Amino acid sequence: MSTVTDGHKLSTHLAKTRPSATYRMMDRVAARRASGASVISLSAGEPDFDTPAHIRDAAIDAIRAGHTRYTQVAGMRALREAVAAKFRRENGLEVGWEDTIVCSGGKQVIYNALAATLDEGDEVIVPAPYWVSYPEMVQLCGAKAVIVACDAESGFKLTPEALARAIGPRTRWLILNSPSNPTGAVYSRAELAALAAVLLDHPHVLVLSDDIYEHLIFDGAPFHTIAEVEPRLMPHVLTMNGVSKAYAMTGWRIGYGTGPRWLLNAMETLQGQQTSGASSISQHAALAALTGPQQFIKEACSVFEQRRDLMVELLNQAPGLVCAKPGGAFYAFASCQALIGKRTAAGAPLNDDEDVAGALLDEAGVAVVPGSAFGLGPYIRIAYALDDEALIHACRAIQRFCQSLTGEGHVDAA
Repeated sequence: MSTVTDGHKLSTHLAKTRPSATYRMMDRVAARRASGASVISLSAGEPDFDTPAHIRDAAIDAIRAGHTRYTQVAGMRALREAVAAKFRRENGLEVGWEDTIVCSGGKQVIYNALAATLDEGDEVIVPAPYWVSYPEMVQLCGAKAVIVACDAESGFKLTPEALARAIGPRTRWLILNSPSNPTGAVYSRAELAALAAVLLDHPHVLVLSDDIYEHLIFDGAPFHTIAEVEPRLMPHVLTMNGVSKAYAMTGWRIGYGTGPRWLLNAMETLQGQQTSGASSISQHAALAALTGPQQFIKEACSVFEQRRDLMVELLNQAPGLVCAKPGGAFYAFASCQALIGKRTAAGAPLNDDEDVAGALLDEAGVAVVPGSAFGLGPYIRIAYALDDEALIHACRAIQRFCQSLTGEGHVDAA
């Protein structure tokens, strides 16, 4: 990317930063729909449910009560107390409200932590596949993302041996995401304990535990977070979460975290010069979410688990796709290795997973995101946050697309 635009220079770090692949696909979908095309989008990572009524009502009540002014930079005291109570109740983390911070979305929690701690030459370990924004945020902070490949053989999860090899004198952070976007991989207690054992020998490494999909775990499996599994790591861990996925509140933009106070204070200083406090109305809504009825979470998780089973079955019926069963979140990560080298019915060559995703949109009317955008190809990420009818229709279109391909593809090693 050029650092000069219309005669004006961009910052070096921004010039090297790529736009989000997820949002690029969403823009393509919007453009095709605007032109009259019918598209089923399996690209957006957000629940398709409405925000529960009692949460919406709390926001309306807050507006009517005049709670429309600035809040403290780190969040309303009542919300921070609710966040601390959530961490104690659900995660076994003995923290108080002073040990929390509220931001404008989970993404801001992550970016503030990185921006507050990274210098030129610092390194951040990012297991791949990764959420598309992790390495770009690191890049924006002038540091280097050390990508550690975690393939299907490892369940798309970081191993202790790979972690130990990746740690160096300039390592500042390890980012962990469980359940994972894009694979739905879930770390067990034993797996986290093994990683923690390595980290205890490297106290200069901080851990950013992205738990945003905490409540979307299937097959009755429990959720664990690394600071709970190994309390001795708590002084080195920022545990991040939010209301977006669990309560279908993606547009409300409320994320929160807990960690060592020196880090939270630094993040608050940065936020105070950046956005200040999050939306007061959204904070009141988040307070209702965390302190109100929780039945919605169980119901939504049950629906997503049924959709998971449906998607995996139908995707594996598509010739050339191989999809393992994810343990959580609402994504399927399907290998398309066997499609590479083939041609579509329109004659387009499939040289990589970007070609596959592009052809699925152009020729099948289904939007997915290429796995290479998440650091591991050739895969496609499929978000199953739609109703069953739409998902079945999309999968049938994917099956027909795969059946229509010609030529010899590569052997699938997934």
